[in-house]
Amino acid sequence: MNTTIQQFFKEHDISEVEGVVPDMSGIARGKLMPAQKFAEEEGMRLPESVFLQTVTGDYPEDESAISPSEIDIVLKADPQTARVVPWAAEPTAQVIHDCFYADDRPVTMAPRYVLRRILDLYAERGWLPQVAPEVEFFLVEPNTDSDYPLQPPVGRSGRAEVGRQAYSIAAINEFDPLFDDIYAFCEAQRIEIDTLIHEDGAAQMEINLVYGEAMSLADQVFMFKRTAREAAFRHKMYATFMAKPMRSEPGSSMHIHQSVVDLKTGRNIFSNEDGSASDLFFAHIGGLQRFLPFAMPLFAPNVNSFRRVIMRDLAPINTQWGHDNRTAGLRVPIARPEARRVENRLGGADANPYLALAASLACGYIGMVRGLQPTEPVEGSAYELPFSLPRNLEQAVGMLRGCEELVDLLGDRFLQAYTAVKESEYDTFLQVISSWEREHLLLNV
Repeated sequence: MNTTIQQFFKEHDISEVEGVVPDMSGIARGKLMPAQKFAEEEGMRLPESVFLQTVTGDYPEDESAISPSEIDIVLKADPQTARVVPWAAEPTAQVIHDCFYADDRPVTMAPRYVLRRILDLYAERGWLPQVAPEVEFFLVEPNTDSDYPLQPPVGRSGRAEVGRQAYSIAAINEFDPLFDDIYAFCEAQRIEIDTLIHEDGAAQMEINLVYGEAMSLADQVFMFKRTAREAAFRHKMYATFMAKPMRSEPGSSMHIHQSVVDLKTGRNIFSNEDGSASDLFFAHIGGLQRFLPFAMPLFAPNVNSFRRVIMRDLAPINTQWGHDNRTAGLRVPIARPEARRVENRLGGADANPYLALAASLACGYIGMVRGLQPTEPVEGSAYELPFSLPRNLEQAVGMLRGCEELVDLLGDRFLQAYTAVKESEYDTFLQVISSWEREHLLLNV
């Protein structure tokens, strides 16, 4: 076992280990084992099909992305990801793993590998992406019957929110005991929260993470989702990262602020020496504008995701860009030249952070390499301009499969596996008869 992990276990008196790997949906899969056994093993093993498991726990009919013999893959611990599990009863560590075949070839359909693949392309050109995700989520009352709509939880006042309380400190204070636990859990796991705000929806919150390197930030989002859910359980409520959990409330997003620095100098290459915006900055935006519509299944990975991307519901409907314009899919915040960046506002909170970051950076990379030019920045509301994104998961998956540029960058085998999973999930959804259909069609058609 890596000496860094050994030292971590010793310092924290670890007795149990959760060895995890993020699957296609960003769900933590893996094993729980005694620390001694973890130390003795050279790597955990899981079936290769872990990356074909759908969010419902099923498997697609198309399993061509994996070996017919259902081989095992080897999970190797990344020592940089060792963290305590602060809510565990026993001293427990969690460690995120990378995946390999028996001959040490990487498992190219693993989401963490897909992000690393894109980061390596940047590194080959002397570039280092910097990102800062902003993740929204709702607090809701426990819901054990999925036929019933979700409801906001009761806060310390004994009342649930009935209206929108955007940016309200008092509305955050309603859940102070919960947020005390979230902050404590995050500090124990080195999840660097920059700010916490109340968003537009009833009991809808947003956390902003400190700017940094993409792999570290993807790991932090992955860990934060679980952290928020575990903390909420302690307070008899749920934290949900569904993109659109309630009909009358806005959806939850994962906005991605991104820039690129020079590996040698550390200078933000989106700005020229005189402080003006560089050609690479505009090319990056041009790549995002051109290819984000094709990458939408990675930002809106579920049927529910597309309920968020609708007209005039506080989510962008196109890839227009603008200066400090929150109606556009791509916003350029007001910032000093060294902090010049673009904010990709298309993603939902339900997106796999590794895949969303990989896709966003891949689109910008294509633009930079090809020297693509963006449109003119939008003035006024981009909501008034045409809808230019796919409208459902089926359409989005078809567009992604047909985009040769993204297939080349993200990897054919990954997209073969990912689209098979998403098509299977969509087919499963089509078998569900909704209450709307019973209400309006039962006796009227």
